[in-house]
Amino acid sequence: MKTKKATRPRKRASKPDGSETLAGSVIEGMQEKKGQEIVSIDIRNFKSAIADFFVICHADSRPHVEAIADSVEEIVYKHSGELPTHKEGKENAEWILLDYVNVVVHIFRKEKREFFGIERLWADARIRTVALNY
Repeated sequence: MKTKKATRPRKRASKPDGSETLAGSVIEGMQEKKGQEIVSIDIRNFKSAIADFFVICHADSRPHVEAIADSVEEIVYKHSGELPTHKEGKENAEWILLDYVNVVVHIFRKEKREFFGIERLWADARIRTVALNY
């Protein structure tokens, strides 16, 4: 009788996958318009996760929130040709959500970000704070 050899789970390739590349484009768009306190939350290891990444930032004013959202859409489209499958919040610009299926983008007014605390909800995930690029 042969025994089955235990196998280790495969490691992710060191090369970025499509979701990581898309998240990088989102971050670039946020940095372009000086999004504040940018974080990337990797939720790929959660079975119930609806995406691979959440990318979050905030701004102090409605026009700034809108400008960041427009910049993200422009940079992502330029790099990948992708448009968000769903958008919410442009009317009030308190919390704009751009859904790219595997990457969900949250652009908040500062007060709303503190109130909803998405980072606290996903505290068990790998959260990467993005260094300022400006």
